[in-house]
Amino acid sequence: MDAAELSSAVAEVIRDHAGQEGPLLPILHDVMHRFGWIAPEAVVLIARALNLSRAEVHGVISYYPHFRTTPARGPVLQLCEAESCLACGAAELHQRVLGRADRERLTVETVYCLGLCAQSPAAVLDGQLQARLTPQRLDRLIDRCLQAAPAAGEAL
Repeated sequence: MDAAELSSAVAEVIRDHAGQEGPLLPILHDVMHRFGWIAPEAVVLIARALNLSRAEVHGVISYYPHFRTTPARGPVLQLCEAESCLACGAAELHQRVLGRADRERLTVETVYCLGLCAQSPAAVLDGQLQARLTPQRLDRLIDRCLQAAPAAGEAL
């Protein structure tokens, strides 16, 4: 996506929230949903539109771990490491993922509580909640997801 397309798309997101009280977080969430990350150029546009400094917008982005300022490497795996998931094997899952040979094709993030405590351990893989994970099931899910993902350098 070139700068003009990005500018147009971010302007559309901003317009969608015009007149809304406290629109910064909803705008950032919409930009993340649309692009998968928040580009520096988007920060400038959002700050200007909301009469905020870039530092203020960046401060909000850096405070919340959900917001990404660089594109993800392939599918995104968010592993829950809250108490229930840890007690049910989340640390083993995390180590298994980090030991995978194809690890560089995957973005791995830690999250704290997905609200699936009764179905631990849990994760989100490419936007889909996954519960009651075993190492073998997680491997199968990742393999399936990586097979469906575009190859490196291929357009999304």
